[in-house]
Amino acid sequence: MTSNAQNVIAEIGAYVANCGGSYLDWYCGIAAQPRERLFTGHAVREQGDAWIYRSCTDSETARAIERFFLARGMKGGPGGGDDDSACIYAYRIAGHTVE
Repeated sequence: MTSNAQNVIAEIGAYVANCGGSYLDWYCGIAAQPRERLFTGHAVREQGDAWIYRSCTDSETARAIERFFLARGMKGGPGGGDDDSACIYAYRIAGHTVE
């Protein structure tokens, strides 16, 4: 795994640990426009909800990171996005969010 991927995994992992809950309480995905996907597509609240996104070097790296977190229990599924989806995002699932 590239150093970019390892850094992003460490940052997201630290954020999840800081916000609480297990990976089972979180959803992850990839997107070209992560803010739109989080706040419009998943109904995450910008203020008050736990969410994070990071840019990756390319969509292949974003997909590898997504697979890493899915294998550890985050909700979501591989196969989303397109070749422009070079960002990984995650949010803590809440009653108002849409998986």
